[in-house]
Parts: sequence; structure tokens; C-alpha cells
Amino acid sequence: MLDVGDGQQVSWVVSGNPTGKPAVLLHGGPGSGSYPGQRRWFDPVAYHIIQFDQRGCGRSTPSVSDAMTDLSTNTTHHLIADMERLRQHLGIDRWLVCGTSWGVTLGLAYAERHPERVTELIFVSVTMTRASDVHWLYHEAGRFFPEEWARFQAGVPESERDGDLVAAYNRLLNEQPDVAVRVTAAKNWCDWEDAVVSLEEGWAPNPRYTDPSFRMTFARLCAHYFSHAAWLDSGELLSNANRLAGIQGVLVHGRLDIGGPPDVPWLLTHAWPDAELHLVRTGHVGGDEMLRPVIAATDRFASGR
Repeated sequence: MLDVGDGQQVSWVVSGNPTGKPAVLLHGGPGSGSYPGQRRWFDPVAYHIIQFDQRGCGRSTPSVSDAMTDLSTNTTHHLIADMERLRQHLGIDRWLVCGTSWGVTLGLAYAERHPERVTELIFVSVTMTRASDVHWLYHEAGRFFPEEWARFQAGVPESERDGDLVAAYNRLLNEQPDVAVRVTAAKNWCDWEDAVVSLEEGWAPNPRYTDPSFRMTFARLCAHYFSHAAWLDSGELLSNANRLAGIQGVLVHGRLDIGGPPDVPWLLTHAWPDAELHLVRTGHVGGDEMLRPVIAATDRFASGR
């Protein structure tokens, strides 16, 4: 555990070669927690692999699974500072940053704040958590899943069903004193998350959503971050992409990603000339088709090319 202040302890783990090329892996969600499978993208002989659970999730404490855990010190800016504390704690000068889904937003924000600490960037299932991205995922994508979206919409008070659903869910999950109301809202949130990826090849219901503790953590953090636009100014990550000049990047995104349309990474690539975009015929979760360009990128960067 790493004490990062504010009463927060961040869980971290390293694997691979201690003298290898440092790479930090940023999980999605927010609230998903790190997972061992992401390590397979990196050659353990070539890489020193660092993973950590972002504030409040996974093995980090205090856990947001406690419905009353305060979130006032859990923002994108706090997570960026935590990354810097972890980098310094491990004695790493610069590292490759690899993010997935929400981890792309965090990785971009970190790299634009600390470009001198980044060797390369690898982003998978790209999102920038703009207001338009959030609106698409929690409103417009409902056009593909009308029954599931109607249930998601029905989970908030009737007076709020035609308004900002994410803000309404944030009030239920993070401001409602009745824990039973929070528990129901967390289930409704995760049911919608599962629906959005249900058309992908090989899909099965996410088993983690059967865990009440995971549901509460995931839903609370997603609603908290997304209702505040991740504490980023409108268009900030795109407008500041010039700060990434000279940093090689590889973006891999599913052309069939319903929750995150491929125009998002396309726009980022055009604002960041040192990045290359691989659009593959898969969805958000991906599979071997998504894995191949990611592993090709990690192998290439390990060899210094």
C-alpha cells in the first residue's frame, strides 16, 4: 500500500523484469480495479510492469463499496497526483503509460500534465470523457437498446427521467442517505453497462456485476466522475494534445464499439500527429483482433523502435 494522503491508501503491484522498461497500466471504470490479464500485453522479460488500483476501488482503501465513503478527495487531479507519488516511490524517471477505456482519459490527462515523464502511450478503447461522450453512452446509445434503456431511465425519479440521467444517478448513489436506494441504483447502473456491450461477439453477463460490493464501487465512481465531466474543462484533452508532441502513441479501438464511437480516437489522432490509430472490427471489450496491435506496439516500444 502507498499512503497518498487524504486518508487514502493505494494498492499497487509490480511484475516482470525489475530492470526492464517501466510501464504503468491504468484500468478502466472508473472503479474497475486492476486485473492480472492486462499484463499479458507486455513481455515480462522486457518490461517492468506496474499496476495500481485507483482511489477507492480494488484493494485500495477506504473502499467506495461502503456506500457512505466520502468521495470529495477522489477526482482526476487526485489520481494524477497519485501516479506521480507512485512513480517517485518506485524510483522511476519515465514510463510508458497504457490505459484502457476510462484509463485512456486518465492517461491523457496525466501525459498532458507531465509529458516529461512519459516515454510512449498506448490507449485501448479510447474515451475522453467529454460531456458529449457521456451523453452518448448514457442517453443516445439507448436507441440501440430501447428496453434496457427504459429500465435504466425508470431507475431515477419520474421528474428527472427526461433530464441528465447521470446527474440523477449521482444523486441517488452519492447523496441519498438511504443505503437501500443506493443499492438499487447501483444494480440499475451496472445492468445498463452490461447491456451496452451485449451485442459483442462472445458476450456473457459480466460476473463482477453479481458482486454487490463491486457494483456499488463501480456505479458510485462512474456516476461521480461522469457527472462532473471528470473535472476536465470542455475539450481540454483535445486542445492540449499539442503537449504530447514527440511522444509516440498507439490507439486501438473497436469500430463496432457502441458505447464509444470511433470518431473519438479519430479526432484525438488528428490532434496528435505522433499517434497512430488502429480501428479493428470488434466492440469495446475486444478480443484477439484488438490484442494483436496492442502486443505489436508493446514489442516495438520494448525494442526502442
